[in-house]
Amino acid sequence: MSCLLGSPLRLRDVTLSNRVAVSPMCQYSARDGFAGDYHFVHLGRFGLGGAGLVFTEATAVVPEGRITHGCLGLWQDEQIPGLHRITQFLKAHGTVPGIQLGHAGRKASMQRPWEGNGPLDESNFAQGERTWETMAPTAIPMDEGWLVPREMERADMERLIAAWVAAVGRAEEAGFEVIELHAAHGYLLHSFLSPISNRREDAYGGDREGRARFPLEVAEAVRKAWPAGKSLFVRLSSVDGIEGGWQLEDTVWLAGRLKEIGVDVIDCSSGGLAGSATAARVKRGPGFQLPFAETVRREADIATMAVGLILEARQAEAALAEGKADIIAIGRQALAHPNWALTAIGELEGDVPEGFQRWPQQAGWWLERRQRALIKN
Repeated sequence: MSCLLGSPLRLRDVTLSNRVAVSPMCQYSARDGFAGDYHFVHLGRFGLGGAGLVFTEATAVVPEGRITHGCLGLWQDEQIPGLHRITQFLKAHGTVPGIQLGHAGRKASMQRPWEGNGPLDESNFAQGERTWETMAPTAIPMDEGWLVPREMERADMERLIAAWVAAVGRAEEAGFEVIELHAAHGYLLHSFLSPISNRREDAYGGDREGRARFPLEVAEAVRKAWPAGKSLFVRLSSVDGIEGGWQLEDTVWLAGRLKEIGVDVIDCSSGGLAGSATAARVKRGPGFQLPFAETVRREADIATMAVGLILEARQAEAALAEGKADIIAIGRQALAHPNWALTAIGELEGDVPEGFQRWPQQAGWWLERRQRALIKN
């Protein structure tokens, strides 16, 4: 029995083998922005696990755009080979490799989560890690005790647009087929969008049009630099979840503008403007962000990727069948179950020996025979 979750999806000239994506998840394990063996194994296992699309974690377009000292980067050519090794492995196993490009803005120069998830302190300085200058649309720190960012000038914006374009070229050389522009979770582009963090009085602040100007300029430059046959996603915080902040109707409006530029998919997340990306500003429960993806898909007439506590195969299948999203992204569920895509699709199609044909033959060969033995008994 076929299922929507296991069906292919064509995005421009790229076809996903199924509708399961592994969401970008920061691992804070890079050295000077370079991908290493950890990233190869971490991302490679999701390819073996059958996901149709696998994203790298947030990858900074400039050194000062990293969230932490352990974040990935793509600001120099020397960082290409480590990522190319990953993309070639994923492609060899039928998975489309994607990369999320971003800038942390006022949430840069911070600790890794397990170190405290706050501003760098003496414990970090003792390890030789130092703070760096942060930037934002307005010189407002994320919270008390955090670094006060420098208010960006137009020259800063131009420099960062050029950095994004250069990173796009490197992403193509590294073998990626999908780019996601990170405009969520309180990082630089999101901080321009929200009236809480953007208090500018020039053309890049004020009303919704002004606050969206720089993110739209970045998206347009990225789309022009990225080959026409390859797909562009944008991750948005659909709502800030804070009074006076960015609202779902704003996201629908922005999704329409992004569609005009040539963006193909909106990745519908939420929150993160104040606090960590997973701070519970929006009430959480299974599939809690599906209504955002459904609304954007319907009202902006653009494909969406749903993410957020999508845990079960039938939950994911129902979201697709009910028109709430086009792609289902899993994050921490993939960390717990790297083979989630294969097992979920297998469950929906019926747990029969033939179902293991989707698996890498090194594993499927054994599992098929075990299943036949179980059926006989």
